[in-house]
Amino acid sequence: MSTTPLIDSLVERRVKDPRGFQARVIDRERPRWHGGEPLMVIAADHPARGALRVGADEYAMADRESLLERCVTALSRPGVNGFLGTSDMVQDLANLGALEGKVVFGSMNRGGLRGASFEIDDRMTGYDVDGVIGQDLAGGKMLMRYDFEDSSTSDTVAACASSIDALARAGRIAMVEPFISRRDATGKVVNDLSTQAVVKSVAMTAGLAADSTWTWLKLPAVEGMEEVARASSMPILLLGGELSDDVEATRRMWARALAPSTVQGLVLGRSMLYPADGDVASAVDNAVTLLEV
Repeated sequence: MSTTPLIDSLVERRVKDPRGFQARVIDRERPRWHGGEPLMVIAADHPARGALRVGADEYAMADRESLLERCVTALSRPGVNGFLGTSDMVQDLANLGALEGKVVFGSMNRGGLRGASFEIDDRMTGYDVDGVIGQDLAGGKMLMRYDFEDSSTSDTVAACASSIDALARAGRIAMVEPFISRRDATGKVVNDLSTQAVVKSVAMTAGLAADSTWTWLKLPAVEGMEEVARASSMPILLLGGELSDDVEATRRMWARALAPSTVQGLVLGRSMLYPADGDVASAVDNAVTLLEV
């Protein structure tokens, strides 16, 4: 890494040449990925929703210098061809030259702040559709949590459906991450990761909006992935989820979940950026090998 902190160089660019800083996203080298090729996407949109915890460290992702360094390392590895993030991360990484030739997705609804009473009311506070188009991104990503006990769910469903339609009109991918969720006894929002719940979330999400042509699903890797894959005809990307203590077990689970033909790749965040041994490059390289089978 350079001896000059990444944040210092970014602040200097933001202050001295904000228009150039802004233009760097659209001026980057176009993606080399073609539809049908496996996608390996690094995700770093968690902080915007107040989700900073990695393992036991509640504020691991709050250190932006460390997060940027980890993302730069991950994006430099062979086989990594995509990034998912909020505008601050996309613009920072573009200005660091880390997004050249990458497929970039903008994270849209970050308004469902972790731990908030309004968490399920997940509003579009990140990228909007115009922002995705204006920065010439491949698409936008949405988190769609269905809580049948929270009436705010309907607002989020409507907002996501509207964005899916608008992205489809622009020929951009709508990457939707659905869960059936509920609040536990402490009031914390938890996702149901049973095969039946994931299947149901897929069925409901597949029917959103007037045009499903450009809708992709971002789903957890569960034991019944074949059953999940049969719930729609939409392309699937597997998410990484929380950091696991058993790396090999997680790897085996991903390998099994990648088997259905509708699964097109991986979208991995904390599990790749904050591996237990600290070796980001090795963690990413090991994940990439799963897509080469």
